[in-house]
Amino acid sequence: MHASATFTVAGFTPTAVPSPEVTTALAVGVSTMSKHYDGEVEGRSATLFTAAYDQASGTGTYVAMESFEGTLHGRRGTFNFAHSATTTGSDRQDEFFTIVPGSGTDELTGITGAGAIAVDADGTHRITFDYELDR
Repeated sequence: MHASATFTVAGFTPTAVPSPEVTTALAVGVSTMSKHYDGEVEGRSATLFTAAYDQASGTGTYVAMESFEGTLHGRRGTFNFAHSATTTGSDRQDEFFTIVPGSGTDELTGITGAGAIAVDADGTHRITFDYELDR
């Protein structure tokens, strides 16, 4: 099945972490995020977000783990999904997106699959899930 939605970031909070023992040209940071989803995907997520990123050039890579609560095509439950991407300032590349097997609850028990995140030129954030339910 294919589900799509737009989302907004409702919160982005940098989190204190110990400095890595290895220093590189880009600092590594950790943040928590909250998101709200509207469309065939309805609900919210809590996200752990890690990145090595240069604000001035827009260059870097992020890795995120989201815990979603809501509905996909009206089926209610929770599940985790992970995603990452690299940017050189004007693009997204080397994208990865997976639904964590075994993480689904309630009507989303057994969910597996993949997805994608895109940002439109006007700043609209979009998410898609290509998923199967083992039911």
